[in-house]
Amino acid sequence: MSLAIGAVSSSKNMGFDENEEGEKSTREIEVAKQESDDEGGKISRQMSEASLYATDHEEEDDERSKLQLGPQYTLKEQLEKDKDDESLRRWKEQLLGSVDLNNVGETLEPDVKIFCLSIISPGISDIVLPIPEDGKPKGIWFTLKEGSKYKLKFSFQVSNNIVSGLKYTNTVWKTGIKVDSSKEMIGTFSPQREPYTHIMHEETTPSGMFSRGSYSARSKFLDDDNKCYLEINYGFDIRKEWAST
Repeated sequence: MSLAIGAVSSSKNMGFDENEEGEKSTREIEVAKQESDDEGGKISRQMSEASLYATDHEEEDDERSKLQLGPQYTLKEQLEKDKDDESLRRWKEQLLGSVDLNNVGETLEPDVKIFCLSIISPGISDIVLPIPEDGKPKGIWFTLKEGSKYKLKFSFQVSNNIVSGLKYTNTVWKTGIKVDSSKEMIGTFSPQREPYTHIMHEETTPSGMFSRGSYSARSKFLDDDNKCYLEINYGFDIRKEWAST
């Protein structure tokens, strides 16, 4: 029994000591937490300032990394520049090809004229499409046979300067609803007296009762700067057979 009483007495003393130690531990934890929060605030502020500093430098780097374009020259100026340097002259000839000096102008802007448009399809003669000056053919411009394969062929001339990224776009509507939109890259061309000829990729007209009928369309010839050299707004039909000639 003495052992039991001694055990109880000891446990009470130990309980009292634990309370004091617990209070001390709690105060120590609170102090440590406060110090940790203060340090965390300092670190957070330092990281925030570092982030702002890094962002500022990234923006400066972006500004420095922007492409710095040099002065623009007309093609004639480019050809005459460094003409005494044989290696540069040969390099320009390889780059520009057979440039017709008579078609080289004094302006920076190239000029592209579309001369002729035609539709070519197996088994029929080419359908030549006259281009009106206002770009708005009267009535139905042409008729396509349903389910037929065809290609668009056109001739054009480039003068004054190099035309970069010449492309063809076409948008088609039926009863006011857009049913097709396409774009094809033609290429980059230097000025020359002889016209260029380009044939588009082969297309197939839709077939069936719902595909037949009248359509409206808009075609454009544009360059890399979205300068439009020709815009044609026209109507065409898709029928069971080609139009009689």
